Amino acid sequence: MGSTQGSCCLTEGFPCRHDEFMLGKVTQPPGDVILTQGQTAKLKCTFKTTDPNRALFWYKQEVNSYPKFILIRSRYSADNSPEFVKDRFDAELKDSSVPLMIQDLHVCDSAVYYCLLLLYGTYTSSLHQTVFF
Repeated sequence: MGSTQGSCCLTEGFPCRHDEFMLGKVTQPPGDVILTQGQTAKLKCTFKTTDPNRALFWYKQEVNSYPKFILIRSRYSADNSPEFVKDRFDAELKDSSVPLMIQDLHVCDSAVYYCLLLLYGTYTSSLHQTVFF
């Protein structure tokens, strides 16, 4: 696995290349987001790719647990995991971003949130630490 300035390039069965034109690049602002219960969180995720068939995913990883799929946004689908209903967890796929909105925050929403860009044969991801009090 290779990495570049705040983002990482992950591939499965393909050489890892940091070619934004071919692979794409995903970035999220560093640092924690600290909010209180009941507020709305907007977690930023920007990407660069020329692939019109891109798919963007959001995952949540709690301490000592595996990442859980939250949602996917692409030109073909806008699906959420049943555990993460759209009235609380939503994202809109834009030209170069897919911010995750979490409504009515609960203490159990405290976690690391990953944004992942899937292109044909490769994927790139970035992470963002989010803490709520």
